[in-house]
Amino acid sequence: MIFNVLAVGDVVGEQGLEFLLDHLRPLQRLHEIHFTVVNGENASGLGILPRQAKAIYEAGADVITLGNHTWNRIQIKDLLDDVPWMLRPANYSSRVPGRGLGVYEAAGGLRVGVLNLIGRCEMDPNPDNPFTVADRCLRSLDADIKLVDFHAEATSEKGAMGYYLDGRVQAVWGTHTHVPTADAKVLPKGTGFLTDLGMTGPANSVLGMRSNQAINRFLGGLPMRFEPADGPRKLESAVFSIDTDTGRCQSVTRVDIGE
Repeated sequence: MIFNVLAVGDVVGEQGLEFLLDHLRPLQRLHEIHFTVVNGENASGLGILPRQAKAIYEAGADVITLGNHTWNRIQIKDLLDDVPWMLRPANYSSRVPGRGLGVYEAAGGLRVGVLNLIGRCEMDPNPDNPFTVADRCLRSLDADIKLVDFHAEATSEKGAMGYYLDGRVQAVWGTHTHVPTADAKVLPKGTGFLTDLGMTGPANSVLGMRSNQAINRFLGGLPMRFEPADGPRKLESAVFSIDTDTGRCQSVTRVDIGE
């Protein structure tokens, strides 16, 4: 059986959320998707609110992953404990709410394991080492398909994680930088890899935010709260096609749509 996984890049603002809600199910039908993972950590701009998480789930996501803005909207803390379909990075301290690893039943009775990790290079150095946490999580993971969303800044750290997990999981993709990469490939031992999915939200923007605000920051202007840009929107994602008989990813295909 070929099992198609859709991984959707970071949802940014209400603009990105609305575009996702309009297009996710048609996209799933078009590409015969069996399982969908959406990174939702920027749905409120910085962070995600419970109503936004529920909207993404009801729109067709099987799992919502998060990242460095998990705690920007602290209202999400109770939902992280209450529902199995939302993950925060597994290498956060065990003292914080939620979980970073889940197993979900999919088409044909297959068990899909999803692991959410956060990088440390050029980011907050406080989380545990994502490489050793991945080792620990995978040792106890009983699943037919294993997927990893690595939320990290440095392309080198994402690439290293892909090769580190090659042959032990079916897919590794990067999130966080909001810029899509063109390196979709299957690694030597059968793991599908993509450095960064990109983002879902305002197309005419700097990482989804108003361009004038980004320019102001680089010119040394007064700090201001970033706001999602207006105008046309886009959805950036990838399909990982996995052969369940061999346990190898067969192909990785970018799927990007826009207005």
